[in-house]
Amino acid sequence: MKLAIVSDSHDNRALLEAAILDAKARGAEAVLHCGDVVAPSTLNVLQPLGLPVHVIHGNNSGDLYMMARIASKPSSVVKFYGQDAGIELAGKRIFLVHYPHYAQALATTGDWDIVCCGHDHCAAVTRVANIKGGESLVVNPGTVGGVAAPATYIFADLEGMTFEILGVEAEARAAG
Repeated sequence: MKLAIVSDSHDNRALLEAAILDAKARGAEAVLHCGDVVAPSTLNVLQPLGLPVHVIHGNNSGDLYMMARIASKPSSVVKFYGQDAGIELAGKRIFLVHYPHYAQALATTGDWDIVCCGHDHCAAVTRVANIKGGESLVVNPGTVGGVAAPATYIFADLEGMTFEILGVEAEARAAG
């Protein structure tokens, strides 16, 4: 299974849409958003793309009530979990949390194959030794919104456990 992993979109609809369009063209089947969507309506650009979107809020959480309402619509592709989420996709145990220090701690438990985070806008994929004698991955896609750092996202292939940090560009358009 291939995924787009994003975080910190901070209302930049054009860059968020550009990242997911690129990932979909590469074969992505789902989106993980690690928080700081800010305005829930930002996710509306993803509805027509048809990919399931697993999203948590971050420290810039915006209107959580509206986020839950968007996710509760029968036609919505959005699944909103709250402040964090443990999910399983393609047999991989994945945890979504906004803060990198929590991600690091969760990775050391060995309970998760992949822990995805955001917040610091620094894209990185790191291997963390866990207490069960193995390794877990901490995956931080940076900021898809391009806030104080280049816009990036991670394209992941869960079958091969490969993760590629990709830049994002979008044509400027009027906010809408």
